[in-house]
Amino acid sequence: MTYEPMNNNISGDDCVWSVPELSALPDDVRARIEEVQEKAGFIPNVFVSLSRRPAEFRAFFDYHDALMLKDSGNLSKADREMIVVATSAANHCHYCVIAHGALLRIYSKKPLLADQVAVNYKRADITARERAMLDYAVKVATRSDQLDDQDKSALIMHGFDAEDIWDIASISAFFGMSNRLANALEMKPNEEFYSMAR
Repeated sequence: MTYEPMNNNISGDDCVWSVPELSALPDDVRARIEEVQEKAGFIPNVFVSLSRRPAEFRAFFDYHDALMLKDSGNLSKADREMIVVATSAANHCHYCVIAHGALLRIYSKKPLLADQVAVNYKRADITARERAMLDYAVKVATRSDQLDDQDKSALIMHGFDAEDIWDIASISAFFGMSNRLANALEMKPNEEFYSMAR
């Protein structure tokens, strides 16, 4: 797949966000896009959409990587993607449920898990530890004003420490922002995501 501007119409033809040509992007942004294209075989539409604002592109992916690619703590990459899928489903974000559902299938090596978590994580084939993690993450995403010590205590009972709880909250909060932006931009998942790790 080549780098192509997306059709980002929000109210008919009155509001269209154009995307610059790949060759017109700053070197670091272009290199990041080319790197993900080489690794994945396609360019996820979030990269295309955000490329029109290089400073925001850099900030978004720096924070994304700090949260999602770290190796420390008690959260695996599958745990992190499970949080994204559950909270994105709660926020009704089509793009993030599909894109991160594909990553959850890859990291968990469980082809049914992403669909289960997206539809109703409380009925998914997950552990009590994972359920506690998602209960907290979804509460951060939807009712953060109601968080209390009992919410943290439930996580601590399952072996999460203070840094893990920070990570769960941060992933949920970051993707709350990402969900809303993807919805506002009417971002569509790439077709490739649907068939990955099935």
